[in-house]
Amino acid sequence: MNSNEFKGVMVFSENFEIFLELLGKGRELADKLQTELSAALIGHNIEDERGKELIKHGADKVYVVDNPLLEQFNVEPYTDVLSKLASDYKPEIILIGATKRGKELAPRLATRLNTGCMTECSKLDIDEEGRLVVNRLVYGGSSIAIEVSRVKPQIATVPPHVFEKPAPSDRTGEVVRVDVDVKEPKTKIIEKRKKEIAGVRLEEAPIIIAGGRGLRSKEDFKLLEELAKVLGGQVGCTRPIAADYGWFTNWIGISGVKIKPKLYIAVGISGAIQHTAGIMDSKIIVAINKDEEAPIFKAADYGIVGDLYKVVPALTEAFKKLLK
Repeated sequence: MNSNEFKGVMVFSENFEIFLELLGKGRELADKLQTELSAALIGHNIEDERGKELIKHGADKVYVVDNPLLEQFNVEPYTDVLSKLASDYKPEIILIGATKRGKELAPRLATRLNTGCMTECSKLDIDEEGRLVVNRLVYGGSSIAIEVSRVKPQIATVPPHVFEKPAPSDRTGEVVRVDVDVKEPKTKIIEKRKKEIAGVRLEEAPIIIAGGRGLRSKEDFKLLEELAKVLGGQVGCTRPIAADYGWFTNWIGISGVKIKPKLYIAVGISGAIQHTAGIMDSKIIVAINKDEEAPIFKAADYGIVGDLYKVVPALTEAFKKLLK
């Protein structure tokens, strides 16, 4: 297929908040290419207002595919729909949210379209030749790879909270309902169970206090919970605490949850590159560690060298008095 046939930027995510974040960057890329920004809105019983909201956040055109088989996310029909839209409208760039579902969808779409897929992109731009250029963390976050796709469409996945959600405006655009023949998927969802989540998700928490191997037991995380309660924050942990010890289910880091809080307090965390890559977008980082040579201090804005079992209770009491 002639690469000159491709024109425009298309955005998709099954998560609406991430969808809006991608529209902000998509709008920027489309303006640089002097082309159209479209959004693929997929699901069932989709109201026109949802499409109009995407337009207010930057889209010129919204392609709506509404079908009962699309009510619940299933990678097979969603891949069919996106590949059909990409084949019919031929966008030169496709941005997909790097959620768990998006990570499952993007490589399948790339295979279907016989193109490449650049994943977990932290920066996107257009070069002098009009090609999409991205930055990706590689080797566990210790290096940054700069990549460009040789073929079109150029597919890139973007993690949550990498780009700011654009403010809505009084833009005008077009909502187009597209009829796609959706096949019954080979797999079927038998049951859905809502995952129990205590408080705000780490990705959305404005304040996070996280613990590492400096804490001797799971019960010691109560020290962090007390500080988090005073500050109105959430408690997190490093990969060894969750994956090796099994004390928690999720962890903060390049292989777990990437965070972007206003305040991040690292307690008893050495600061391996896999962890620091996941916290690099935090506004303020405070490190507490008894080892003054711990790598976490290089990433921190403020550092406290000391025994966490003395420092954390002291901080908790000080904040209690300060915030009365």
